[in-house]
Amino acid sequence: MKKVVLLFAAAMLTVSASAQFVGNKFFDNWSIGVNGGTLAPVKGGAFWKNQRAQAGIELTKQWTPVLATSLDLRTNVNTTPNKTFLDQVSEMLQLKVNFSNLFCGYKGAPRFFELEGVAGIGVGQNIRGSKFKDWQNFFASRLGLNFNFNVCDAWTVSLKPSLVYNLDGEMYGFDRHPNAQFNIWDAAAELTAGVTYHFKSSNGAHYFTKVRPYDQAEVDGLNAKINDLRGVVNQRDGVIADQGVQIAELQRLLNEARNQKPAVQVVEKSNDTKTLESVVTFRQGKSVIDAAQLPNVERVANYLKNHANAKVVIKGYASPEGSAEINAKIAAARAEAVKNALVKKYKIAANRITAEGQGVGNMFTEPDWNRVAISAIEEAK
Repeated sequence: MKKVVLLFAAAMLTVSASAQFVGNKFFDNWSIGVNGGTLAPVKGGAFWKNQRAQAGIELTKQWTPVLATSLDLRTNVNTTPNKTFLDQVSEMLQLKVNFSNLFCGYKGAPRFFELEGVAGIGVGQNIRGSKFKDWQNFFASRLGLNFNFNVCDAWTVSLKPSLVYNLDGEMYGFDRHPNAQFNIWDAAAELTAGVTYHFKSSNGAHYFTKVRPYDQAEVDGLNAKINDLRGVVNQRDGVIADQGVQIAELQRLLNEARNQKPAVQVVEKSNDTKTLESVVTFRQGKSVIDAAQLPNVERVANYLKNHANAKVVIKGYASPEGSAEINAKIAAARAEAVKNALVKKYKIAANRITAEGQGVGNMFTEPDWNRVAISAIEEAK
């Protein structure tokens, strides 16, 4: 028993290492295995003759890459004359220590071969008859080694030699020897092989994965970067908010411009010439006449139809956004758009119309209002 306690204490020293690995939640790193092999009493000269078949199942929880606990259930096939199919069963709680990881370190994935120590304690029952009252209960312990071969991430094949002790006396006798304890001559030798399946953990693997530790300087540096990024985000949020206000104001002005009534202005000049001006507004970067602006074009057309000697000069303008070359093209296109509407839609002779692009306009204080084409009609008295 002293050996078991010392082994458990040594293994518990490794528990703190689990903080360096991912996949150490309670429901992580569980496995289930099946075992099969033989068992025979150590004492006596007929060791091989007394071999009997053994089978069992084991549920294991791996707490760290070094330390695990398991519940092991086993039963033995009867070879004695008492006519029962099974002559012994046992239930043990076991502590398992991975010596390979304990002494060589764990690199973040299981090795192909690992050596594991096992110490267990529990109860057993010698079955002496078909009735439950004929069963003989005893305290039992197991000490052994597991030679584990990790054939893949999820499966392990093991060879498991061990010694099982009846702490109440002989392993197979009816006589009680309280002082037998861990006497090897009152033990039974087991040689079993097992296959174990490791369930997938929350880290997506069937085993512990290693986490790179960060020192405090790295953590402080990352926190400083996060705070800097937060400041940049807050600053940009303020810029976006200001731009949102500007967009809302421009949209309001645009709606007012679209909804304003067509304006016709008659100017009396000193040379006794009457001049009629009509303004057609356009959207930013566009040279297509909106339907709301057609009344301004139609008034010019009606005036020309009613005044046969009148002619019109159309001057197109652009707002200051963009390059001078692009603004010149847009301004000319806006003047041509009004001319084409007069010719095609209202059948005004093209030789009565002059269309000119004037580039960027400066008639209005609001830059957006300079996206216009101004038609000036002159007719001598």
